[in-house]
Amino acid sequence: MNSMTEKTISIKRSINVRAVVTPSWKEEAEKELSTAIATSDQQLSQLEQEGQQVISDIRNQSANPLDPRVQEQVAQVQQQVSIKRSELEEQKRNLLQQQSQVRELEMEQIVDQGQMESFCDLKVGDNLVTKMQVSILVRDGVVEAIEGSD
Repeated sequence: MNSMTEKTISIKRSINVRAVVTPSWKEEAEKELSTAIATSDQQLSQLEQEGQQVISDIRNQSANPLDPRVQEQVAQVQQQVSIKRSELEEQKRNLLQQQSQVRELEMEQIVDQGQMESFCDLKVGDNLVTKMQVSILVRDGVVEAIEGSD
């Protein structure tokens, strides 16, 4: 017997997790997105408050609020707040878009839900492509199918 064929190695691979859309899956997805949207709103509000507080503190600590150095500091804070606001607004737009997409999904439709990692053994003669192409199908948290090679 050839000793090369007996050698195996364990490799890590990504597994696609797909879900069947059910009433409870849809409800849970919408709840998670609504919570994330509310969190975004909270972060935007907090950012505005903190930005105003920092600007107020800068102006109050200065003998002359119209001093060009004070104005420059205020402008820097306003710019930082503006950049962060844009990031948060983009995040919120993405969440709203996802929420809209979830609402349009039909029951029993299969959607990608993410990835997880697993290990598999590989030996001489194995087809690497088929070993790597594995996905699981989940219905309400229960594995319904394992698709592909193991």
